[in-house]
Amino acid sequence: MRLMLSIALVLSALIGPIITLPNGAPVSVCETMLPFHGGGIPPLTTASPFRITPVTSVVGSGQQLQVEIESFPANVVFKGFMIQARNRFPPNEVLGQFELTDESAIKLINCGGESNTATHTNTKTKKDLALEWIAPANFKGEVVFNATIAQDYDKFWVGLESVPVKVVETGQNPPPVVGISTTRQPPTTTTVPPYVPRVTAATDSSDPIYQGCGDTKGCFGFPEGCVETRNCRAVVATIVQGERYIFEMKSGYNRPAYIAVGLSNDAKMGDDSVVECVPEQGTVNAYASWTFAGPYGVSRQGIAQNFIRLLEKSYVDGVIHCKVERDAVTTVKGQKFDLINGKYHLLLATGSEADSTHVSYHDIGRHVSGVPLALAEVGPVQGMSKLLLRLHGALMLTAWIGTASLGILLARYFRQTWVGSQLCGKDQWFAWHRFLMVLTWCLTVAGFIIIFVEIGGWSQVDNPHAILGVVTTVLCFLQPIGAYFRPHPGTKRRPLFNWLHWLGGNLAHIIAIVAIFFAVKLQKAELPEWLDFILVAFVAFHVFMHLIFSIFSWIQIGGCASERRNNQRVTSMQMADMTPSRNSMSSMDRKQDAAFSGFRKVMLFFYILIIVAFVVALVVITVLAPIEDAVESIKKQIMN
Repeated sequence: MRLMLSIALVLSALIGPIITLPNGAPVSVCETMLPFHGGGIPPLTTASPFRITPVTSVVGSGQQLQVEIESFPANVVFKGFMIQARNRFPPNEVLGQFELTDESAIKLINCGGESNTATHTNTKTKKDLALEWIAPANFKGEVVFNATIAQDYDKFWVGLESVPVKVVETGQNPPPVVGISTTRQPPTTTTVPPYVPRVTAATDSSDPIYQGCGDTKGCFGFPEGCVETRNCRAVVATIVQGERYIFEMKSGYNRPAYIAVGLSNDAKMGDDSVVECVPEQGTVNAYASWTFAGPYGVSRQGIAQNFIRLLEKSYVDGVIHCKVERDAVTTVKGQKFDLINGKYHLLLATGSEADSTHVSYHDIGRHVSGVPLALAEVGPVQGMSKLLLRLHGALMLTAWIGTASLGILLARYFRQTWVGSQLCGKDQWFAWHRFLMVLTWCLTVAGFIIIFVEIGGWSQVDNPHAILGVVTTVLCFLQPIGAYFRPHPGTKRRPLFNWLHWLGGNLAHIIAIVAIFFAVKLQKAELPEWLDFILVAFVAFHVFMHLIFSIFSWIQIGGCASERRNNQRVTSMQMADMTPSRNSMSSMDRKQDAAFSGFRKVMLFFYILIIVAFVVALVVITVLAPIEDAVESIKKQIMN
């Protein structure tokens, strides 16, 4: 008895998949289009080898339209299907009705309307099935065909979407066939989310472009992490349906003049195939273009436009939205782009300027995927790490706002302070000056090397920051070498060395601060414009402290000169060596601090506190850039 029961269970397990719903989808799944296989086997989220193709893009109300279920590659077969035409706009109701053209393969069911849904009659293998759909008589608008295709019992896709079809009044002349047309600008449409079963995905009231991200399509945007928060400055979604590769792009940040996505082999601008969406005269046009390196540029000239097709477009309140289909295999500028078998970095960019032949520099934003992607693989898309870029900024800010500023101040005003106290066998001011300037040298050289590793060469950005940074690094690099070979005190060349060393150090400091100002304008840095005010405040504070120290140095020198004149009247002796200059001091002066040393120490303590505050603030803003998004993310985490 037990043996017979076991055999029965095994047979039921083997036969169940074959006999389950052999006669098509039931009315109970009209809403979700989700087969209930095996007690709840989930649909596949990988790229489907099938696509739904209406033979024309426009049909008259009450007229017939042929819709094909096609497979790519052509030898792929399927066993079951369910297909509906739905209004593209909410409430996305099922519209029209199908004709029964082949009773051996097609069955019609009623999903809130007569014969408005077609399904299979048996589980025999099928391919390239054609259906006839009649548009509703009293409807004008756009519909999208949604389908569930079952390749096998446990291998099926839900919510496959066709290109939109416009239903017009009977008698209007329809445009040419568009299912796989090469026309670059089909009729204007607006963004509508693909059909997603309510059973498998919760209703999402946010921007439709984010629906299905990581589940049914790959999404990539900037700033990093914006897809999760659904608040990107620019975003691209990659949708793969068989051999159809669709790029959906959207951007409204700072009213961009274009949004573009490129396919790159090396994650760097240059020799990349790009698709652009550009608002022109109230509409949005799509173009194919090519990027060049050294010097950087992008152009449409000489680039064929027939391998892309604009499916959807809108431009409302400065927000660009487009959906562009690209051929799976193309050759551009002699380079083959095979989206089926190849992997590519995604380059996403937006900018504020564009003309009739090309888009300009991506001054609004740019982001690169961290690894090359197979576009048919659905999952989270991470951007390229900006660790080295952030580290470069942090090192340079620490060096030139912090250690260099303090080191220069100590050398200029503290030679007569902490007299008699030494550190490592050297006067206190000199020991600390040397330590701070060596630290500045190390930070600068490290930051210089890091940014060259990050960029991989010379920057092509039209900004003086790079050349100013190189000049600063060269001057900084030479300073300790010159100091090592400095002449001894009292020799003929010592004054020349003193002037050159002073000039080199101050020039490097000034040029470095100017370079930091220009860094704020770099799009890659993602720094806020109000950072300029912090830098101006630092410069004002630094100059103010130099002025205070200089005034008290002049007072000190004047007081010592008066004292020297009085001593001369009493002793009638030459006391020229008592002049409290930085280069000439008597042995008596060396035994005690110069006047106002206590004041200088207090002001130095105050200076260090403020400089540390400036450095910490600037480094935090740089490392967490864009800081506004970081603050917003922290707020959300606190609220949650």
